[in-house]
Amino acid sequence: MLEREPKNINTYRDYLLLPEGERVELIEGELVAMTPSPSARHQQVLGNLFYEFKKQNLKGCLIFLAPFDVRLTEDRENPEEIKNVVQPDLSIICDPKKIDEKGCIGAPDLIVEIISPGSAARDLITKLRLYEKFKVKEYWIVHPLDEIVMVYCLNQEGYYGRPEIYSREDKIKPGIFRDDVEIDLQKVFAQE
Repeated sequence: MLEREPKNINTYRDYLLLPEGERVELIEGELVAMTPSPSARHQQVLGNLFYEFKKQNLKGCLIFLAPFDVRLTEDRENPEEIKNVVQPDLSIICDPKKIDEKGCIGAPDLIVEIISPGSAARDLITKLRLYEKFKVKEYWIVHPLDEIVMVYCLNQEGYYGRPEIYSREDKIKPGIFRDDVEIDLQKVFAQE
């Protein structure tokens, strides 16, 4: 039987040594290049979604857009040894103790990734597993061309079940907020 070469495990310490402006994420110790600059449609949907969240009264919660480092960490893990640093398109963090000068340390309450052709597998498989592992309460995957949103919520056992799927005509009430928070997908997918 052939032995595989040991995988080069990178940490947050290595990530910090990268040249400024290099667009990579660190996933399970592997540096992964991000796709080239997002499309105009991707950015339009992201801007609309940010605006729709910003209009809500999200008491105590902060909204961040990429590039913004989210360091997903195991309990008692040395901060320099963290093996997962992602830059979600949008992150909502309701615990101010998780925010520092370098971004977020720990799981945001809600993460949104907007699918690009080059990121679909990573967003639908790799990041889904990663966000579930680190207990991100809600994970939204937005398909800007199909105009649908898949919403994954952690269940009582700490796992994502089947996603709720919403289309352009729907409104989403994020489960992490009270009932009067509502995101209108017609406005999110508007092309004005």
